[in-house]
Amino acid sequence: MSDFVSEFWHYYVAGLTILSLLYCAWVLASNMTRRKAGPVELHGHVWDEDLQEYNNPLPRWWLYLFWLTLIFSLGYFLLYPALGTSAGRLGWTSKGEYEAEMARAAERYDPIFDKYLKQDLQAVAADPEAQAMGQRLFLTYCAQCHGADARGSRGFPNLADGDWLHGGTPEAIKTTITQGRTGVMPPLGAALGGEGTKDVANYVRSLSGLAHDSLRAQRGRELFAQNCVACHGADGKGNVALGAPNLSDRTWLYGSSEAVIIETISKGRQNQMPAFHDLLGDSKVHLLSAYVLSLSRQQ
Repeated sequence: MSDFVSEFWHYYVAGLTILSLLYCAWVLASNMTRRKAGPVELHGHVWDEDLQEYNNPLPRWWLYLFWLTLIFSLGYFLLYPALGTSAGRLGWTSKGEYEAEMARAAERYDPIFDKYLKQDLQAVAADPEAQAMGQRLFLTYCAQCHGADARGSRGFPNLADGDWLHGGTPEAIKTTITQGRTGVMPPLGAALGGEGTKDVANYVRSLSGLAHDSLRAQRGRELFAQNCVACHGADGKGNVALGAPNLSDRTWLYGSSEAVIIETISKGRQNQMPAFHDLLGDSKVHLLSAYVLSLSRQQ
């Protein structure tokens, strides 16, 4: 990474910019020729049997417009950051523009957000105005993974039901949004083997009442006890402290078919819920948590 922040790139960008400007000036200067007296020469190119091109100089007005753009660029280079890391006389940067815009927005909107930060999460979840604000935050930052209706998709949890990997209490939801979560299911294919993996998959399907091979499920029960209970528990009901899912209900993050369960056991799974505290701050996280909390109450 240090290669991309070295002084070399400043000189590279500045040099390339100046050379490009000089090249454009050379091209324009080399075309500042006047029309010769006498018959007009032809380029010698012929199209459609008799269509030919005159060898006339470029129009003066067209060349002057290009010279004006070069003169304008010199003024631009002087005022704005166009030459490598040079800030220009005005000291303008896109980062500074962004920070100024965010400061203006914070001055206008922070008092509104802070009003709800002082309220209990349950109360905010019941406030219609707060819910509208939370929904807009959700659609901006969360809908890409969980969907506009918050019902998720394959590999992304449904937030509108009552099933929670890390718990559905107000505190747990806020912690998830604030700090993020990492879910890891280790691959067990090498330890169980092909037949053993299939046996465990059938036992897992039996826990939630899905169709299964009873003989395989009986063999898989012992393997489950040896390899899976540390996270999912002896009864397969999971562990919210670890984010281990309940295998005895009808909620499946990746699908409940035998093939999908075998894939999960063999290859494992790894999910990442990003932390939003640094991006959103306390007040917006509070509103967003209240909105997510309200979703499960609407089921």
